[in-house]
Parts: sequence; C-alpha cells; structure tokens
Amino acid sequence: MTAPARPDVPRGAATAADGLVIVDKPAGWTSHDVVARTRRLAATKKVGHAGTLDPMATGVLVLGVGRATRLLTYLVGVDKEYTATVRLGQDTVTDDAEGEVTAAPGAADLLRTDGTVDTPALEAALAGLRGPIQQVPSQVSAIKVGGRRSYARVRQGEDVELPARPVTVHRFEVTAPPRPGTAGSTPVVDVDVVVGCSSGTYVRALARDLGAALGTGGHLTALRRTRVGPFHEADARAVDELAEQVRAGAAAAEPAGLPVTDLTTAATACFPTRALGAEEAAAVRVGRSLTPTGEAGPTAALAPDGHVLALLADRDGAARPVLVLDPA
Repeated sequence: MTAPARPDVPRGAATAADGLVIVDKPAGWTSHDVVARTRRLAATKKVGHAGTLDPMATGVLVLGVGRATRLLTYLVGVDKEYTATVRLGQDTVTDDAEGEVTAAPGAADLLRTDGTVDTPALEAALAGLRGPIQQVPSQVSAIKVGGRRSYARVRQGEDVELPARPVTVHRFEVTAPPRPGTAGSTPVVDVDVVVGCSSGTYVRALARDLGAALGTGGHLTALRRTRVGPFHEADARAVDELAEQVRAGAAAAEPAGLPVTDLTTAATACFPTRALGAEEAAAVRVGRSLTPTGEAGPTAALAPDGHVLALLADRDGAARPVLVLDPA
C-alpha cells in the first residue's frame, strides 16, 4: 500500500540540523514513504533509515538527516524489540496477514477438551525458538538471490530457497491469554507475544516457525517495533506531528524546522564513549590511530569540548577512526 498523499505538508519550508529523527511509522506506509516525507520536511534529500519495517508494521523507525546518515551503517546492527500477534493454524506466502493463505491445517489440536489452549505445548515451542538459532528468512524478503530481490522472484511465481542464517532471540514470550477462534472455517489461535532479538531476525519467520513447531501453520497478523537500540517507542513521533511542528514554525517565521536528536546525543546514546585530549583529537581528524578502546564494537570519540568527533573501532591492535564526523 502506498502512503496517502499529503499536499498540506510543506515542501522546502524548513531545514534540519544533522541528527536522528525517531519516527512512529504508521501502518500501510513503507519505510521509503517515511523517508520521502522526512526529506520534504527537512528540505534535504540526505535522509536515510537504519533498517526497514514492513508496510503492515508500525513503530520505531530511526532516520538520519544530513551527516547523521553516515551513522546509520553502525545502527543497523543494534538489537530490536517488537510486540506482535501470531495466528496459529494458517500459513501465508508472506508469513504475515498481507499474503494469501497457502495452507490451513487449523489449530484444533492445540485445544484441550474444554476449549482452552495447551499452554505447556505452546511454551515448549517458544522455548525452542529462543537463544542463538539458525533462521531461514521469509521468502518474501529483500534478500538478494542471484542479483534479484527474493520477494520479486516469489511474486513472479518462482520457488525461492533461502539459506538459514544465525540470529539470536533474547525474548519470545506470550503477553496475554491465547485466543481461540476461527478464520473462515479454519480453527485458529491468536497469540500476543513480545520479541527481543538481534538485528537480522525476521519476526514473520518466528511466527511461521512457531506454527511449524506446533505441527500447524503460523503467520503474523500484527507487528509493532517498540525499540531500536537505545530508542524506544516513547521517543518516536508521528509523521503528522512532525509535519505540524514544521508547519507551525514556518507560519511563525521561526528558523527551527524538523526536530532532530543531535549527533553528539545520538552517538553517546548508541555507543560507549572515549574522551580525547587535544593531541588525540588532532590525530583522529586526519585519520591516525590511537591506543585500543577495548570495546567489541564502535566507540564514540569525543573532542575536548564534548562534541562527537568520530567513531573508533579496534583493528590490528589499535583504535582506528572508521567514521570522522568532524574533519579538520
């Protein structure tokens, strides 16, 4: 589904400083739709995102504006959390409610004689999908196969087989009593869950695999991303809210436009930090290495005045600048 037209959103009415924008993506919009609206609000084409959300999904989408787009590469790999509803009893081609049903074995075997759900069996299946696992991504995904997106091949009728990849599921738990019901004539069970996982995990595939572990089908009927690294849904703002703020600022002839989380605040929220002296800062600005940070991932290097200067990463026994945000 394409995002609805919004002719009332001002074009070129504001500029934005370099930084991150945490958006609450609405259902029916692609991540590209949100990027396009943000480019319009920020009056710059230099806007990107740190990991897509499916059109059906809602929730936290982290965008970078200006120089902050260079941070996004290092944010894609952070852990994420979701709330979701899994429908047991049906498989779909997309592993979610937007795809056609491909099999409907039903979920009657999950019900006890009194009509309640066999929760021990459900918990055992959930437990088998926690921790480090090998996950086969959903066929309808953006993974490239032979130079073409998997979803494009599937939509043309091809049968795509994707290799399993390692992911880690930190949390996969039921949050409300499962709800038996029917979808057409098929008995199903809807299960509300919370998922905490590593980057690269497909929650749709978890729904599919949960159904398979229970001897039936499974797909998502709802998905909301509630956290990306340090950014929570409470930090996210609706596109309409952002547009209204830009519009109000333009009407008042105020210079402030799209609100952003500045580079220093964003970097220190996402990465461990290292304060540099004047000589170290000068070395980093020209790409020279420092003593190791001791961190497994990137470290935000802070200039003597406290602003973020670069990201450092330990390589070959030294901390090397992998991204200089404030060159000489």
